[in-house]
Amino acid sequence: MNRSLAQALSVVFHPLLLPTYLFAFILYYMPASMLTLPLESRWVVLCMVVLSTFVIPGLGAYTMVRTGQLDSLEMSKREQRGLPLLFTGVCYTLTAYLLYKVSALDEVFFFIMGLIAVSVFLTYFVSLFWKVSAHSVGMGGALGLLLVLNRLMPDGSITMAIIVVIILSGAVLSARLALHAHTPAQVYTGYGAGFLLTIVIAY
Repeated sequence: MNRSLAQALSVVFHPLLLPTYLFAFILYYMPASMLTLPLESRWVVLCMVVLSTFVIPGLGAYTMVRTGQLDSLEMSKREQRGLPLLFTGVCYTLTAYLLYKVSALDEVFFFIMGLIAVSVFLTYFVSLFWKVSAHSVGMGGALGLLLVLNRLMPDGSITMAIIVVIILSGAVLSARLALHAHTPAQVYTGYGAGFLLTIVIAY
């Protein structure tokens, strides 16, 4: 794969952006019968997710770079991945808690955010000993989540979305390998772990 394309895929499908994509899909693509939240109010939830799962963790990582705790935002060294992953996991857990406390919101929001938080903490603990691919964990979790939602849908199918995620997963995993950011074992293990974690917790 071309290096520029690999870098672009790694940025566009960065793990911090995946919650935004997933929530945007659920809020604006899922059948109305699965959500009670009015359409005109859904942007509030999406903005909260963007702020708490992308902007704040991103600023936290940037601050760590500026203070010398990280060499770069790419976090290529396993030893430097722990603190930003832990900070991100805390942000995601607080987001899940907020989604749980607002009674007007559907339970699926809390479930999805809680699931993502668990996957981040899993990546954190594994990264203490081994440099697993966070991109792969995220893409595997996204596929597992879509399969679960597809099974729960009473009046529709998201088969096309599942196919798109499978194709994108192959592209992102190939990009991480092309950039030599991870070994094949780190990429495939991360993908399998993210996928299985989602399925096991869901069922």
